[in-house]
Amino acid sequence: MNGMSALGHRIGAAWSRPRAAGADGPRPRDGVLVAAFAAVAVGEALVRPDLVWPSAAFLVTVAVLPVLLWRRTRPLAVVVAVNCATTGFALAHVIGGIEPNALVATVAFLTVPYALFRWGSGRDRIVGAAVVAAGLLASSFLGSDPIADTAAGVAFMGGACLLGALRRERVEARERRIDAVRAREREALARDLHDTVAHHVSAIVIRAQVAGADPADAAQVAESLRVIETEAQAVLADMRALVRTLRAPADYKPTPGLEELARLAEPGPPPVAVAVDAAQELPSIVATTLFRIAQEGVTNARRHARGATAIKVEVTVDEMEAGVVVRDDGGPARPDSGEGHGLQGMAERAALLGGSVAAGPDPAGGWTLRAVIPLGGNP
Repeated sequence: MNGMSALGHRIGAAWSRPRAAGADGPRPRDGVLVAAFAAVAVGEALVRPDLVWPSAAFLVTVAVLPVLLWRRTRPLAVVVAVNCATTGFALAHVIGGIEPNALVATVAFLTVPYALFRWGSGRDRIVGAAVVAAGLLASSFLGSDPIADTAAGVAFMGGACLLGALRRERVEARERRIDAVRAREREALARDLHDTVAHHVSAIVIRAQVAGADPADAAQVAESLRVIETEAQAVLADMRALVRTLRAPADYKPTPGLEELARLAEPGPPPVAVAVDAAQELPSIVATTLFRIAQEGVTNARRHARGATAIKVEVTVDEMEAGVVVRDDGGPARPDSGEGHGLQGMAERAALLGGSVAAGPDPAGGWTLRAVIPLGGNP
C-alpha cells in the first residue's frame, strides 16, 4: 500500500507540475524557421521522383508548419494537431494503396515533442506523450516495416523529448542556483544593515530618553536633538538604496569596511596589492559592499585565474560614486569553474544599492572585475 501511495503521489506531482517560465508567442526566428522549411518542401515536391502524391505532401506539410509558431505557448494543442495530420496522411496513403512517405521538411516537426517537454506543464507532458506514442505506433504499423519504423520513430521522437526535458532541467537548476545566491547575498546585506543601523538607532533611543527625562533643561534637549538628527541622517544614508525587506539570521558579525578592504593586501603567492583613494567617508553599507566585492574578486582570481602572478585592487571614491577594480594577469577561468555564481552574487549585492558589476578579459591581458556604486542619492 505504501508503494502504491508513493507512486500515486509521484504521478500527482508530475501531473500538477506547472509550465516552464519564459514561454512566449511567435518570435521572428519562428517565422524564419517556418518559411525555410516551406521552401524546402517546395523544392522536394518538385524534384523528388519517389513522391506519388507530391502536391498533397506539399500542401499537408505547408498547412501544418504554421502551428509550430505556437509550440511553446500551446505545446499540447500543437502535438495533437501535428500527430493528427501526419497519421491521417499516412492512413490516406494506405487507403490509396500507396506506401506511406513524407517530405524531409517534416523533420521540423521534431521541434514539437522537444517543445512539449521543454515548456509544457505536467498535464501537457503526460497527455502529449500518450498522443505522440499513439501517433508513432499508428504511423509505424501503416508502413511496410513496422519494427524498423517503430525503432526509428522511438529514436527520433524519444530523443527530442529527452532533449527538451534535459534542457528544462538545466535551465531550472541554474535558476535555483541563482536564487540561492540571491538569498545568501540578501542575508549578508541584512546582517550588514543590522550592524550599521543598530548602533545609530540605539543612540537615538538613548538621546530621546535623556531629553524626555528633563524637558526643562533646554541645553540638554537641544544637544539630544542634534545627536538624534545626526544619527538619523547616518541611518538614512545607509538604508536609502536597500530593498524594502531583508531577512537575516541571528548570527551577526562585525561589519567590514575600507580598513578591512585594505587588509586584503598579502604577499601571496600571488601577491595582492591594494590601493584605496577615498577622499570622503563612505556610508557603512557602501563600504561593506565594496569590501565584499573586492574580497570575492580576490578569491576568484586566486582560485580560477590560471598562472596569475599578481592581483591588484584599486578603490576610488568621489562625490558621485565609489568604485572598486580587481585585476589579475592570469589566464581565463576554466569552463564550469563556479566563478559565475560568485559574479552573480556580487552583481546582486551591487544592484541593491543601485550599482553595477562587470567582469571580463582585459585588453592589456588578464582579467578585470569592475564595480561602481552611486553616491549621489546619499545625504
